[in-house]
Amino acid sequence: MRAPLVVTAELPPALQSRAEALRRAHYPSDRNLVPAHVTLLRALPPFVEEEARALLASLAAELPPPPAQLTGLMDLGSGTALAIESSALLDVRAMIAEHFHGMLTLQDEGVPRLHATVQNKVLRADAKALQAVLAPTVQPERFAFTALALHRYLGGPWESVGRWPFRGRIRH
Repeated sequence: MRAPLVVTAELPPALQSRAEALRRAHYPSDRNLVPAHVTLLRALPPFVEEEARALLASLAAELPPPPAQLTGLMDLGSGTALAIESSALLDVRAMIAEHFHGMLTLQDEGVPRLHATVQNKVLRADAKALQAVLAPTVQPERFAFTALALHRYLGGPWESVGRWPFRGRIRH
């Protein structure tokens, strides 16, 4: 299959559940084709799939779960997201991006603002209204990412390629 590959980081179960509930409630249902997620790279070329699997497996086996903080909401213009800060996850992302240097899209060459989208492709007024309602309910929260994941982008929906939990370095 010749579909681009998407690299994501997984939220812990409780936060994933809350993000998914917000997404189901506020994302336009005809466009809500994937679960809530934190994207690290949007479009790796399909021919690097085996290499990506090996890299993500190796990184997840060696690295501890990256600490992070949910900081509030992020205004996406025509949508709303949960804003996330994690220098550790950005370091992991930088390692992946460096490994695939020369194969990244322009969008993937830039450093992302980490987030989990709960609403997108709506009128600006609707996004602002949701942000006003949700702002008092989204409190800062510390957590750690649980895994790296790889998906095939199928024009909207994704197909899972693999998932690798962060385990930290194994010591003998």
